[in-house]
Amino acid sequence: MVSFLDKTFSLQGKTAVVTGAARGIGCGITEALLRAHATVIMVGSRPQPLREAAEKYRDDGLNAIDVSCDLSQREQIDQLVHCVSEEFQQLDVLVNNAGISLPQNSPEYPISDWEKTMRINLEAPFLLTQGLTPLLTKPGASVINITSVNAEVGFPNNPSYQAAKGGLRQLSKSQAMDLGQVGIRVNSIGPGYFVSDMTQGSWDDPQRRSERSEHTILGRWGQPKDLMGLIILLASDASSYITGQDIYIDGGWLAKGL
Repeated sequence: MVSFLDKTFSLQGKTAVVTGAARGIGCGITEALLRAHATVIMVGSRPQPLREAAEKYRDDGLNAIDVSCDLSQREQIDQLVHCVSEEFQQLDVLVNNAGISLPQNSPEYPISDWEKTMRINLEAPFLLTQGLTPLLTKPGASVINITSVNAEVGFPNNPSYQAAKGGLRQLSKSQAMDLGQVGIRVNSIGPGYFVSDMTQGSWDDPQRRSERSEHTILGRWGQPKDLMGLIILLASDASSYITGQDIYIDGGWLAKGL
């Protein structure tokens, strides 16, 4: 017998697109959706690692599909939208997770790094959501934008990342207003410090690792598995009345005072 919880949180029969699916927290997001029985279209910019990750999931009997796309290139985003639209008549979930971080000394920050960060971290989620909206027609369709604690508080020497993540947080609210009229929910998830490719330098430095752990209430870094519960919630029918929200998974980073 299928329990109430199994039915409410199950993603059986749902199809999701996840960008940045083969690395870092994207792996945790992808696995969460797959383990909840969704079909996941894994999008990444590096074809070989993406293919290898998808093949590993397929070997486990999970329905993973890999599609290579460089989200810094508008024409490749258009191709991705066309490819997904040709293969699938409907989508249930879009997770705009892909992002880059290019820290530099702020007074000398290169405009090329600013533009590339904005294209991938902010423009690509807008374009993908806009392009795939015609497929998000099932009741309960959900868009999940991955932001960061950087969308809320200041960090040094990374103005493009902060501006893009802050912009994505506000874009989520704008999209929630516009797309709510056709039944699509839009929310953002803001991770704190997670162990990932992007934070490898800080994780490998004992002092920085310790400082960031101590800045949280829980006294540790996040692991990709820490995202799984919230991803499943927002992708499932259990969150049918949740939209326009910013939810932070940061171990208490933003809440901590002394």
